[in-house]
Amino acid sequence: MFKQKFSVVSVFILLVFGVFMGTQIRAISEDNIYEQFNKFKDVLNYTQKYYVDEVKAGDLVTHAIEGMLKSLDPHSVYISPKQLEKVQEDFKGSFEGIGIEFRIVNDTITVANVIFGGPSEKVGLLTGDKIVEIGGETAVKLQNEDVQKKLRGEKGTKVTVAVMRPGVTAPIDITITRDKIPLYSVTASFLLDDGVGYMSINRYAANTYDEFIDGLRQLKQQGMNKLVLDLRSNPGGYLEQSFRMANEFLKRGQKIVYTKGRRSDFDENYVATGGGEFQDLPLIILINNGSASASEIVSGAVQDHDRGLIVGETSFGKGLVQRQFELSDGSAFRLTTARYYTPSGRIIQRPYSEDDEEYYREAYMREEESSNNVEHTSEADTSRPKHETAGGRIVYGGGGITPDYIVRYENLEQYAARMRFHIFEFITAYLDKQGARLREQYEKPGAQQFVSEFKIGEAMMQDFIEFGKARDVEFNQEQYDADKDWLRASLKAQIARTLFGNEGQFRVLLAVDPQFQKAVMLFPEARKIAGLR
Repeated sequence: MFKQKFSVVSVFILLVFGVFMGTQIRAISEDNIYEQFNKFKDVLNYTQKYYVDEVKAGDLVTHAIEGMLKSLDPHSVYISPKQLEKVQEDFKGSFEGIGIEFRIVNDTITVANVIFGGPSEKVGLLTGDKIVEIGGETAVKLQNEDVQKKLRGEKGTKVTVAVMRPGVTAPIDITITRDKIPLYSVTASFLLDDGVGYMSINRYAANTYDEFIDGLRQLKQQGMNKLVLDLRSNPGGYLEQSFRMANEFLKRGQKIVYTKGRRSDFDENYVATGGGEFQDLPLIILINNGSASASEIVSGAVQDHDRGLIVGETSFGKGLVQRQFELSDGSAFRLTTARYYTPSGRIIQRPYSEDDEEYYREAYMREEESSNNVEHTSEADTSRPKHETAGGRIVYGGGGITPDYIVRYENLEQYAARMRFHIFEFITAYLDKQGARLREQYEKPGAQQFVSEFKIGEAMMQDFIEFGKARDVEFNQEQYDADKDWLRASLKAQIARTLFGNEGQFRVLLAVDPQFQKAVMLFPEARKIAGLR
């Protein structure tokens, strides 16, 4: 009797315990990586075995990884082996080839830029040359990918190209020895009037700081006494490079940036060493909605320490730090491991969800009014967290870097937006006839003289309008009038780039750039806010 009673009680207790433990086991298993892996493996096996169409396991796994990372945040991403090769090339700062940028116009390879110091420049290839043969075979109607395969190759190997050149009636054979081609981060660096140095940086790669400091030293030798640092549309890159750049402007002990992760081994703290060469240089930084990550680190440090002025439009708002992990098949993935904070404690990252399209659209579709925003009143009606600069000004986190002076860069009307895609082709045709004369007239005097003397006349503008009509761009007088100055400057800038490279192009465009033009007027204010004499 006792045994039977014990058995019933025991069974009841065991049932209750079993239900409880089952709940606990399920809770534990949902976070057990091995059990979850087995679950994924089962789905993969069933799909490959029973799905209505034949599927590749590798493709399924790739899509699963992409989906998993996308569910975390917009910046944790999978990188295929082919993509990884390009990414590594970009951030290493070099590749092997002949050293040109090209565009295909009317099925013909047209040299858009000859990279300074590269093998093509050394043998005399010129911007505007048309490559009609590669290795004795026709190059007409090749696709971009085919051109790259034929022109790139190991250092020391040779390739012969036949080029047509304005003013020359027969093709010219040029043999080029492939070499390492530097990919520069400093797009342009030159001195303007009144000692204003200008430097544009397009990314933060392995060699960015070295290019930056070499460029500043050269500008200083030429007489630079103030600097406009252009970080517009710079998407970022290596955090360490941004720290070294900011270090040049800040005093010993001033915090530049710090990071915090779930794991303490991802926490880092970057502080200025006091060894920077340009701590007393009046500074203005240009940013826009394409300035992100490392660009925001430099801008945020300068703003938080009241070291200079930030001018332009609110930056992208990326305050997440990724670490790249390489996989056995040659692919890789970037995983967010920390958040970064500016010296005042601001996190720059904007809110995000799984809707990547909306996340990016929000950054690029902001509507800001141009204003003096030194006291940051434009953000005052937001719920974003408040912080203070070293000088006591209020600044805001959680939404990128908002400039001290907001200057809108107005969008083009539809007519100019369509015509911009025909500028290169139009100028290429123009230089086929006028290129030799312009080189002879302006190459020796240089870019500055070209910028001040050469004019795009009304006759040339009318030719451009007709050029557009022949390519189905309907003329609109009102829209043309609104953007006429920009179109005129863009045509001139393309000629200047052909003759003088990036410096020529930038000199022309800065003359009609409202953000730059505002910046150069603000150096008295930049000196004052930084406490410089």
